[in-house]
Amino acid sequence: MTNDVFNARDTLTTSHGSYTVYRLDRLQADGLTTLSKLPFSIRVLLEQALRQCDEVAITRQHVIDLAGWKPVVEQRPVVPFKPARVVMQDFTGVPAVVDLAAMRSAVARLGGDPRRVNPVVPVDLVIDHSVQVDFFGVPDALQRNAEIEFQRNRERYEFLHWGKNAFDNFRVVPPATGIVHQVNLEFLAQVVMNVKTPGVSETPGVLKTPGVLEHPLAYPDTLVGTDSHTTMINGLGVLGWGVGGIEAEAALVGMPIDMLTPDVVGFKLYGALRPGVTATDLVLTVTQMLRAHGVVAKFVEFYGPGLDSMSLPDRATIGNMSPEYGATIGFFPVDDETLRYLRLTGRSEAQVALVEAYCKEQGLFRTSQTPDPEFSEGLELDLGTVEPSLAGPKLPQSRVALNDLRQSFQQSLVAPKSQRGFALEESALQKTARLGLNGSSVEMGHGSVIIAAITSCTNTSNPSVMLGAGLLAKKAVERGLQVKPWVKTSLAPGSKVVTEYLAHAGLLEPLAQLGFNVVGYGCTTCIGNSGPLPAHIVEAVIGADLVSAAVLSGNRNFEGRIHPYSLANYLASPPLVVAFALAGTVDTDLTQEPLGTGKDGAPVFLRDIWPSSEEIRRAIDESVRAEMFVEKYGNVFDGNEVWNAIPAAESAELYNWDPESTYIQEPPFFTDLTPEVGPIEPIRGARVLVKVGDSLTTDHISPAGAIPLKFPAGQYLVARGVKPRDFNSFGSRRGNDRVMTRGTFGNIRLQNHLAGGKEGSYTVKFPQGEEMFIYDAAMKYQAEGTPLIVLAGSQYGTGSSRDWAAKGSMLLGIKAVIAGSFERIHRSNLVGMGVLPLEFMQGESAETLGLHGSEVYDILDLDDSLRPFQQISVRATRADGSQVDFKTTARVDTPVEVDYYRHGGILHKAIRDML
Repeated sequence: MTNDVFNARDTLTTSHGSYTVYRLDRLQADGLTTLSKLPFSIRVLLEQALRQCDEVAITRQHVIDLAGWKPVVEQRPVVPFKPARVVMQDFTGVPAVVDLAAMRSAVARLGGDPRRVNPVVPVDLVIDHSVQVDFFGVPDALQRNAEIEFQRNRERYEFLHWGKNAFDNFRVVPPATGIVHQVNLEFLAQVVMNVKTPGVSETPGVLKTPGVLEHPLAYPDTLVGTDSHTTMINGLGVLGWGVGGIEAEAALVGMPIDMLTPDVVGFKLYGALRPGVTATDLVLTVTQMLRAHGVVAKFVEFYGPGLDSMSLPDRATIGNMSPEYGATIGFFPVDDETLRYLRLTGRSEAQVALVEAYCKEQGLFRTSQTPDPEFSEGLELDLGTVEPSLAGPKLPQSRVALNDLRQSFQQSLVAPKSQRGFALEESALQKTARLGLNGSSVEMGHGSVIIAAITSCTNTSNPSVMLGAGLLAKKAVERGLQVKPWVKTSLAPGSKVVTEYLAHAGLLEPLAQLGFNVVGYGCTTCIGNSGPLPAHIVEAVIGADLVSAAVLSGNRNFEGRIHPYSLANYLASPPLVVAFALAGTVDTDLTQEPLGTGKDGAPVFLRDIWPSSEEIRRAIDESVRAEMFVEKYGNVFDGNEVWNAIPAAESAELYNWDPESTYIQEPPFFTDLTPEVGPIEPIRGARVLVKVGDSLTTDHISPAGAIPLKFPAGQYLVARGVKPRDFNSFGSRRGNDRVMTRGTFGNIRLQNHLAGGKEGSYTVKFPQGEEMFIYDAAMKYQAEGTPLIVLAGSQYGTGSSRDWAAKGSMLLGIKAVIAGSFERIHRSNLVGMGVLPLEFMQGESAETLGLHGSEVYDILDLDDSLRPFQQISVRATRADGSQVDFKTTARVDTPVEVDYYRHGGILHKAIRDML
């Protein structure tokens, strides 16, 4: 707290008190920067470096480099980032806490003080990924799903109770509260932090100790989160993004996250959305544009007159999908709309006053007169050109205009799988299934919607689309429309406040009448927790080999993610989710064809029941109240009696590992850790375990969704007496490396080229040429002492920030991944687990080099002189003795990452530093 390298510390006085601040304009006075030219996101990044400059983790030169940010430079300098806080969801948070517990055990084994393993910044873990849609379409679905959630996850919840008692600065938001990003947006985020520092004088103007701050310290709220959609908070003017659990663990024990100073892409918005166009339509358009432009590892900052009329929930919707368009963040500066939203969500007037005063004083407040910053690149969008849209059937950036959906879907049926199609033969296009129903039958065909889910953080925080869905449902019920009998419907609000304002508006009942009963508070269908389908629906789909569909208000629709029997998955706004549940198929044009027949016998079209902008605006004004937020978050940490009744595990210092547990196990990352670090050495005699094409997602790599009975993870659980009905999901078992390693590369839609493109977790073991499960082959290679590699195309590791995609790779024995390019978070996670990411040179790939995957690989040039972006030689030797020599680029991007790799991982270094 006493560091002030640039003499920038000063006092800011507001109507509610005085605060210590670190003034950015001091750097401008010293000639180091011109603040008005810097993007707002860079200004926030600069403040955290200025304030925390200690000449160790963050040096004077780091601050000078960042202050001198230019739109275009040949080489970007490194900037360390030390966030103000960390947020987690339970799927990614449990393994992080498991790792912290394992670090304590390791430190104790090596003779250190395990209490040194402790968060040094505030950490909030929100339990939101464990609820599954087992019950739906019935009034007590919420209660019954919650009961099953607690039964399935009791062991995990007991472990988290231990964690909140064992660690300082660690809070847990109980289940059935809301989705982490919405809870963050509505409650946890402060925009400007207000920290009362130790030793503050009780007498104004008198310091108790020289160098200790006189007033509470105020600084921008910044964070990292163990979920890629942490970027939703960018809509509130808070700088934060998703990282793997590995990076988050490093941040919470005080290690900086080193990153290259980013390029910042300016995205100008102007005009206004037309009536009938939603924020979801807008974000799908933005996602398509930015993914096509290319913004991986870049900041995107939104500006322009379009912001003046854009609500904060609409901004949060756009920020949320940053991972889908590939950017690190999608940032909106603080302005009057930010202040309005803080008041709406029940933040105190003192906090709102601090945010306004601080941001205006620091040049962090945007108005319509604010000069545009300078950006590295630019895009723009006239909001008036946005049209109703969906995205699918397999990628979130594959936007489809609503009036083009039928044609697009039919094209996807015959398109080859390499083009994200389903490769049906002509003879299969007319297949249908008869579904018996109460003595009669109905017909299902390709495109039948078997899941319609209002779910996910992207949209369920936005009153305009949630109330819009309710109003559409009300009009549909009034016209006598019904949901088709093969559709599984669900409503998972992002927080209890959403339920409150839907109820106040009288819209919960019409939603329930269409089967959209509240099923839980959490991230359900979007992460694969869609639950089982009725058996007769599954039989119909399988029997006719139908390409059935899901329509959900989520952000992810990758293959195999939503449900094993839902092959075509479309992202859409909540009102459109209801509409497609009524239509029952995506093989339709809802702009021209009716949703169904009304009780008067006349066809009812979407335009007949679509709510007007005025109706939605009136519903928001009448039903969304600040007191709802104050009431629902008033006792958020201790208001769930079932959660409160769970006993905590014994021993506050060290966790008592249970060898019989199938949920929580001590991971083997640190069991053989030595106090000294060994040298970096070449990788010799490696074999290829997996060879894949472009855009392999972390959903394909990391275990996710349901645990297949006949695959290694399912067989492991059966061998330990777990019945298939009690498997739960991979996400719920992320605290058990035995399950997770067996599920790595276990996606049922994975196409490993070594297995001839066969779908599932298969590979070929060399030199025998024997086909087997990927896990089984990896164990045989480990027994032989053979290191492993992955060959991949471009955008390897796109998708969610799943640390097990890297942890599982490491535990399988993978030492390097050679790919065309990497998605930001997964590349960082690989380094954090001691796995070397290597990129083919421009224009080269496994295909152009003639690499089939049966070769033996030697990765040369690896020693203690390794440096960022170094060229690394690779030699592939075929069975006939011929060789292919090629160059790659080591994607260890900073000196700190080189150090992490040298130690075998980021946490290994942290433990050695503690010792």
